Amino acid sequence: MNIGIKGISRVSATATVALTAGAVIAGGAFASQAQAAAPKPPTLVAKGGYVMNNGTGKSLFSKAADTRRSTGSTTKIMTARVVLATKGLNLDSKVTVQKAYSDYIVSKGASSARLIVGDKVTVRQLLYGLMLPSGCDAAYALADKFGSGSTRAARVKSFIGKMNSTAKTLGLKNTHFDSFDGIGNGSNYSTPKDLTKIASSAMKYSTFRSVVKTKSTKQKVTTKSGGYRYMSWTNTNKLLGSYSGAIGVKTGSGPSAKYCLVFAATRKGKTVIGTVLTATSESTRTADAKKLMDYGFKK
Repeated sequence: MNIGIKGISRVSATATVALTAGAVIAGGAFASQAQAAAPKPPTLVAKGGYVMNNGTGKSLFSKAADTRRSTGSTTKIMTARVVLATKGLNLDSKVTVQKAYSDYIVSKGASSARLIVGDKVTVRQLLYGLMLPSGCDAAYALADKFGSGSTRAARVKSFIGKMNSTAKTLGLKNTHFDSFDGIGNGSNYSTPKDLTKIASSAMKYSTFRSVVKTKSTKQKVTTKSGGYRYMSWTNTNKLLGSYSGAIGVKTGSGPSAKYCLVFAATRKGKTVIGTVLTATSESTRTADAKKLMDYGFKK
């Protein structure tokens, strides 16, 4: 068949249109596949939630992440952070357990590391007692040890001041502490985003990382009479051992805080870290945290 120059031009034009149309269709298909592959943001039961890439600091998900809420015992992350930032810190220095610490637990009906009056425990052991069973007696002991002043009340006030100055140093504008353990007096609050940043900062300390990833521990402490006893503590964080890659961080609860959880996990070199505040139960806070980590790893 003999096709003239004009005929060739028409064929070329038709082929070009066909190819272009095909490219548009193919491009649309690829775009649809890319959209379909994007992870669906989770739906949380908790009133507030946040997760970020701990390596880059990039926000991956937010729900009321800047809304101030009561934090319960997740406050103790900052308690540990202040202790670990102490210049010349000796983790093996010993602290004698005072009656005031046990009296405080009884008066507040607070969670306890079951410290026994007269026992000598190391700072490192107090950090385990603080973070695993969420001991408010351990928190009191640390505040008394690392605050400054001639009276216990002055030392505690000084320690809480250090917690607030650390929050300012970290650039947190929606965080304030009025207690060393989360049993506040009306002005102990933070946000999902701020708490996540506090935890991220604390995770820079190897001792903190070692403590918060521990499921349970048995610690040998010196008794008042010079003998010794063993203290056994189990971590309240149910993510450890139940969520692949979980490495911490801290649970919390309280009348106004409801149920809280600051969490972190590492998979294939990527660490996600985040917070759930004001969940309805232990099970929902854990479920929400798992949703956020699943989502964070897909992003």
